[in-house]
Formats: sequence, structure tokens, C-alpha cells
Amino acid sequence: MHNLDGPSRAPRRHIHDKSGIFMSIISRGRLASALLSLAASAAPSFAQDACKGTLVVRQPWSRATSPRADTGAGYLILRNIGRQPDRLISGSSPRAAKVEFHTMKIVDGIMRMRPLPHGVSIAPGAEGRLAPGGEHIMLIGLRAPLKVGESIPLTLRFERAGIVTVSLKVAPAGATGPVEDRR
Repeated sequence: MHNLDGPSRAPRRHIHDKSGIFMSIISRGRLASALLSLAASAAPSFAQDACKGTLVVRQPWSRATSPRADTGAGYLILRNIGRQPDRLISGSSPRAAKVEFHTMKIVDGIMRMRPLPHGVSIAPGAEGRLAPGGEHIMLIGLRAPLKVGESIPLTLRFERAGIVTVSLKVAPAGATGPVEDRR
């Protein structure tokens, strides 16, 4: 069995937690890491979840488009686990001439889509969803229709984290969420 406290000769400093349980500082940190790993493995797995620095990109997906569509949309979850804000500032894909970030809002009873010229901000410790009906990724000038089951390469550029590459898993047209990876 693996010893979470490390070698027995390692110096230990001890603390008591609120419940009165006596733990070494070393084991407390390793226990927290182990619990986070366990929680992550218990969640559904998606083909192209990615992490770079303090930025986590989860559940990248898209919807199938009609054969004549020249635009598509991408969706994902962004999580900033760091202490400084970050910003999604640009993107590219070999499947589209241009990638932009847009938002949808109801103005005077009419749904309007507008570009987000300054990108998408992610506050420290926050999670943001690019989802249908809100902020999302626009794939403009599609080179071919998006088909169910395909993986669409997408490169995202962040102000602090830099380049993160994911694949948008294409779900059926009208889907409300990503297709779970059942590998």
C-alpha cells in the first residue's frame, strides 16, 4: 500500500483540523490531491478536456449543421483555478475561415447576437459556460458541414494561459449539451 505521508524519515509537522483529527501537513496536502483526482475521475469523461496552467477547458462540443450552412457554433466550460483573471482572446480552426466569440441577448423582445470584440473574461476561481443561448464560439466560413460524431480541432488563445487546443465533439442538431465520451 502506498504511504501518503512519504518516507518514514521525512520530518512531519502536525495540525488538528476542526473535527479534532490529527494529520500531518504532508498527508493533508496529498489527501486533498488524491480527493481531487478521485472527484475528477468520477465525473463523465469527455474526449478533449484540457488543462494549461490554472485554466481548465471542459466539455468542448458543437452541433451538426445542415449541408449548406456556412456557420457553426462551439460550446465549452472554462474554469480559472488561479488567482489572476484570464481572457479568451482568439481562436482558430482548420474547419472554419474565422473563429469569433459572440453573445446572445434578448433586446426589445428580439434575440440578438453580437460579437465580443474583447473576448471572454474568466475571473479567478470562476467558471464560465459558453453555451447555447448565451456566450458561444462562432465558426464562420465552414469548409464543410459539421457531422454528428466528428471531432473539430479548435485552438484557443488566452491572455495568460496561452494556447490551448481542444476538439469540439459534434452532437446532433438541436442537442442541448455535449455528447459524453463512452470510451
